[in-house]
Amino acid sequence: MKLFYDTVHQINIGDYTQEQVNAWTGESMDYEFWHQRLQSKRPFIAENHGEIVGFAELEANGHIDCFYCHSQYQRQGIGSKLLTHLENIAISRGINRLYAEVSITAKSFFQYQGFTIVKEQEVERRGVKLKNYVMEKYL
Repeated sequence: MKLFYDTVHQINIGDYTQEQVNAWTGESMDYEFWHQRLQSKRPFIAENHGEIVGFAELEANGHIDCFYCHSQYQRQGIGSKLLTHLENIAISRGINRLYAEVSITAKSFFQYQGFTIVKEQEVERRGVKLKNYVMEKYL
């Protein structure tokens, strides 16, 4: 999804190197990969006048696999609304704990939303190491 690619390259570049963001997203958009992923993950989508401005994926075990807001719509409450929606869905499904692997960039947002850091970790994408945080919130 272009929103994911653009957000990582325009926002997360403030906390990661060009090499890291390229490894994170791939050198270019793999539309077939995203088409298949969206069909299986069925993300929740935030729209503004027909434009996709954010998306989030919630797995059955409470794992938030992807959580991104459009680079042009940062700090406008979209992430907060998406997360509230995920929390409400989780509660309705009997999920009492949400967790995610959170970027350096998103760490403060998730902390503000009541998530705590379980651990800092280093992950590898396409042979490049990136730092992120496992964070959780009990509902």
